[in-house]
Amino acid sequence: MPLYNRRAAASPPPEPATPLSLGALLAQVRAALHHRFPDSYWVVAEVAEMTRPRQVGGHCYLTLTEPAAGAEALGFTAQARATLWGSRYAQLAPAFAEATGQELRPGLRLLLRVKVTFHEQYGFSLDVLALDPSYTVGELARQRLATLRKLREKDLLERQQELSLPLGPQRLAVISSPTAAGFQDFVRQLEEAPYDFALTLFPALMQGEGAPESIRAALDQVRARRGQFEVVILIRGGGSKTDLLAFDEYGLAAAVASFPLPVLTGIGHERDEAVVDLVAHRALKTPTAVAAFLVDRLARLESLLLDLAERVADLSRQHLASRHQHLQRLADHSREAARQQLRLAQAALAQRSRQATQAPRQHLRQLGQHLESYRYTLPQAARRALGHEAQDLRHRSRTVLRRFVRHHQRKREELLKQQFVMQRQFELKITAYKLKIAALEAAGLRNENQQLRRLL
Repeated sequence: MPLYNRRAAASPPPEPATPLSLGALLAQVRAALHHRFPDSYWVVAEVAEMTRPRQVGGHCYLTLTEPAAGAEALGFTAQARATLWGSRYAQLAPAFAEATGQELRPGLRLLLRVKVTFHEQYGFSLDVLALDPSYTVGELARQRLATLRKLREKDLLERQQELSLPLGPQRLAVISSPTAAGFQDFVRQLEEAPYDFALTLFPALMQGEGAPESIRAALDQVRARRGQFEVVILIRGGGSKTDLLAFDEYGLAAAVASFPLPVLTGIGHERDEAVVDLVAHRALKTPTAVAAFLVDRLARLESLLLDLAERVADLSRQHLASRHQHLQRLADHSREAARQQLRLAQAALAQRSRQATQAPRQHLRQLGQHLESYRYTLPQAARRALGHEAQDLRHRSRTVLRRFVRHHQRKREELLKQQFVMQRQFELKITAYKLKIAALEAAGLRNENQQLRRLL
C-alpha cells in the first residue's frame, strides 16, 4: 500500500510481513511527494541564510523561512532548504538585481516558483525555478514606507533640518571606504579647490550586510569627537546600485537623523533616494557633487565677504568724506570767528588807546588840584601833628621818669638789704674767729694762734 493513500493513513497500518529498509521508506516518501506535488508552486518566503556560488556556474543554496506572525513574535513557523542551480542562478540573479536594485541576500522577502524535491540522502528541498522581482520591489517599498512612518512617529524625519549648516564648513568628518573611487574623487576635488579643508576619514563598509552597523560605529566615533568638526560627510562611490538597501535600514537612518552635526550624503545613485538621504541635512547625488557643494558654499561665502568688505570700504570713504566736509565747515567757521574776534579786539584796543591818551591829562589835572589843596592843608596838618607829637613826647617822658624812679628805688633797697646781710655775716664770722682764738690761746696753742693771726 502506498504511503500517500490518505484512507490508509487514517487507520492503523497492518503489521508488515518484513520491515522496510530506510532507503525503501524514503523512496516511498519521495514517490508520495512527487505524486502529491507534481507541479511547481509560487511560494512567499524570507531568505534567512544564503551561500553564494564560489565560482562561475556554481550553485546557490538558500534557507527559506516564514517568520512568526505579529510584531512581537520571534523565530519562524516554517523553514526549508532551497537550491538555485548554477545555470538558473546565472540567469535569475542578475535579472532580479536589475529589476529590484537589490542583490539576493538574507533578509529579503521573495516570491519564488519552486518544485518540491526529496532525496534519500539529502532530504527535503525546494528547487527554485523562478523569482518574481515585482513582489520584492513592492515588499521593499512597503518596508521603506514602514521605516519612514516609524521615523516620523519618533520625530526623526526632519530632525536634521533643525540644525544650522555653517556658511563655509571646512572641518569635515568623512565616513567612507578609503579604497572607494568616489572617496578618491571627493578628496581630489577638494584638493584642487583654492580653499583649505581639514578632512578626517572614519573608515566604514559602504556596501554589504555589515554596512549599516559599520557606518553606525563610524558615526559613534565622530560623535565622541564632534567638537572638532562642523559637518559629517557620508559618501559612497564605485559600487553597484544593488548595494543601496543598507541606506534604507531603520537603525542607520535613525542614527543619521538624530546626529548632533549636519550630515551631507553623496551615496552615488542618480534615480532614487535612500531613506538616509531623506533624513540627512542635505542629500546630493555623488561624492563629487558633495565636494562641489562645499567648494561652492565657500566661494559664495568668500564673495559675500568681499562684497561686505567693499561695502565697508565704501561706507568708510563716505564717512571720511562727510567728516572732511564737516571739519572744513568747522575750519571756515573758526576762521570767521577768529576774524570777528580780531576785529573786536582791534576796536577795543583803539578805544583803550584813546582812553590812554586822555587819562594822563586828566590825572595831571587831578594831581595839580591835589597839590594845590596840599599847599594850604599841609602847614596846618604839620602844626597839628607837631602838637600831637610834643604832647605825646611829654607824656612818654613822664612815664619813663616814673618807671626809672621806681626801678632805682627797688635796686637801692635790694643793695641795702644785701649790704646788711653781708655785714651781719661778716660780724658773725669775726666773732667766731675771736672766740676760737681765745680758746686756742687758753689752751696754749701758740703756733695755731700764730697761723690764725697770719690768716687774719
